[in-house]
Amino acid sequence: MSRVGKKPIEIPQGVEVSVQDHVISVKGPKGTLTRKIVSGIDVEIADGRIDVKRPNETKYYKSLHGLFRTLINNMVEGVTKGFEKKLEIVGVGYRAEMRNNRLILNVGFSHPIVFVPPEEVQIEVEGQNNITVRGIDKELVGQVAAKIRSFRPPEPYKGKGIKYIDEHIIRKAGKTAA
Repeated sequence: MSRVGKKPIEIPQGVEVSVQDHVISVKGPKGTLTRKIVSGIDVEIADGRIDVKRPNETKYYKSLHGLFRTLINNMVEGVTKGFEKKLEIVGVGYRAEMRNNRLILNVGFSHPIVFVPPEEVQIEVEGQNNITVRGIDKELVGQVAAKIRSFRPPEPYKGKGIKYIDEHIIRKAGKTAA
């Protein structure tokens, strides 16, 4: 069996989990998440825990077994604690601000970049250089953070751009005068 897939998921207090027609729904204090489950992967809820089972030992179901266990665990964790990604803007004159639920980035282009986040995600700007992306869906939080980073990824010479707070940029040496 999959080492990840065979571990049961504990359901914390205040979280309701239901499965109907291959759709799992997790409801908690921070909100509700739903996800479609591939037919063949069975989700059993009993004794305050969730077990994910596969029908046979084929390579296809082995690969999906651990995946769906982790996705369901992320759903449970999201509705209880939530997820966040922190980004940092590095560069002279580079800054960010929130205006009317829009993120406005001035990152060295001739025009500011206006980004409208999805409704399920909250974005906060601390100071002018730190951006925090929060939400209950781990996949969506990561996707929004990656989209913001893609507007001006960090460059290897001076490190200017938008980077994750814990990201390490490998620097290159510039040209040396002969």
